[in-house]
Amino acid sequence: MITSIKTESHIEGVHRSGRWLALSVLVLAVLLVAVDATVLGLATPFLSEDLQPTGNQLLWIGDVYSFVIAGLLVSMGSLGDRIGRKKLLLIGATAFGAVSVLNAYATSPEMMIVARALLGVAGATLMPSTLALIRNLFHDPRERSLAIGIWGAMASAGAAVGPIVGGFLLEHFWWGSVFLINLPVMAVLVLVGAKLIPESKNPNPGPWDLPSVALSLVGVIGVVYAVKELASHGLSGDAGLAALIGAGALTWFVRRQLTLPTPLLDMRLFRHRGFSGAVLADLLTILGLSGLVFFLSQFFQLVQGRQPLEAGLAELPAAIGAVTAGLVAGVVARRFSVRSVVAGGLAAVGLSLAVLTTLDQYTGYPLLGASLLVVGVGAGFSFTVTADVILSSVPKEQAGSASAVSETAYELGAALGIAILGSIVTGIYRGFATPAGVPSDIASAAHESLGGAVDVSGGLAPETATALVSSAQEAFVDGLRIAAGVGAAVLLATAVAAWFLLRGQKLEEGVEH
Repeated sequence: MITSIKTESHIEGVHRSGRWLALSVLVLAVLLVAVDATVLGLATPFLSEDLQPTGNQLLWIGDVYSFVIAGLLVSMGSLGDRIGRKKLLLIGATAFGAVSVLNAYATSPEMMIVARALLGVAGATLMPSTLALIRNLFHDPRERSLAIGIWGAMASAGAAVGPIVGGFLLEHFWWGSVFLINLPVMAVLVLVGAKLIPESKNPNPGPWDLPSVALSLVGVIGVVYAVKELASHGLSGDAGLAALIGAGALTWFVRRQLTLPTPLLDMRLFRHRGFSGAVLADLLTILGLSGLVFFLSQFFQLVQGRQPLEAGLAELPAAIGAVTAGLVAGVVARRFSVRSVVAGGLAAVGLSLAVLTTLDQYTGYPLLGASLLVVGVGAGFSFTVTADVILSSVPKEQAGSASAVSETAYELGAALGIAILGSIVTGIYRGFATPAGVPSDIASAAHESLGGAVDVSGGLAPETATALVSSAQEAFVDGLRIAAGVGAAVLLATAVAAWFLLRGQKLEEGVEH
């Protein structure tokens, strides 16, 4: 008890003197994890040429990172509550830097998939730790809303900044450099964070339940894999089996949490309409943002012929919108209402996706840039306010678990955005007609991905190569239009649901005691 009182006193001291400096270190981790979720978008053509993955391997390289993070976040958030959030953050940051080297020097698609999965394990330790530490650093709800706004702006903008960082590096270095950029940032985080960030944890955490850890991991990955397979190939035995295993594991996980005296995740939180509505809005906001950014990266390069850095800069409006909206989201939500800000943000993302159903190869940048800006603003408002609602719904002792719920929604949204929308694009793309005169082996490689089609066309006669690439580009754009339409329908429906689920929900006022 004496130790606990001393710890709380020490944290209060940090609150008064250096909490904003500590926040600046925490958002480094958030920015980097978010950037890593989308930085591969621009590197995909280069990676395809070097490692020659199949279409399915390419999708796994793109989304296994987010799948693993999503599967482990609840477990890692709960672990941070138990062993200390600062300790877990520093361990995770060190591992993240080390595994980034393995990603940079991967020599095969299989090695790349494993390396991305390991990076996801490390990333899962970072995100819930940062948000939970904010919950314990900032006791004034208005200050905390601003801190979460900065955190949310970095998380939302990171997804949009990824292509810009990737574009700059790809203009000057090989594709592995998009991972090596992690090393200096993580070194700063560990060295400075060790001094500035206070330790915090649940004083009575109970044991860390390993069966629950396994069930959450198997459940999330099983369900997401099933969705991905279903969208790519329709009903199949593999998709059905994965869905059955995933749903069974998640059901078992929920039942187990309800019987444990100290569960990994308190499932009773979801009985609160506002909490559940915030989690749903959180997930689908990021689904729209990440899916759009991932595929527009390829559209700008492989369809409109932009260089990597130019393509990355073309997506800058999404980052600007997300940062701006995130910083003022708390003020706007208090001025109007939580439900109007969240529902409005979701609707903005949905309407922007709807505009992209008019896309063609020659669509001008003003329309694309305006759509990206509106997506960024909508995501910044919705994601930041929902994170605040989720985090303020629980006692400080459960901050890690609540943070993990918010982050699971974020990462699951990122994974599903790439998996579902990507599978629609891929499924439609593979049906394009091969021009006459293209050998079967080249045609097969071209049907795997648009990057593959551009690559193999170099070995054909000029007229045949032009016809092949043109046909492939047209199919890719067709798929992108349909995926945008599906995304728009989902986001607009969620905006309506959020309006009702978040009725009466307010952000906290006054200082906690």
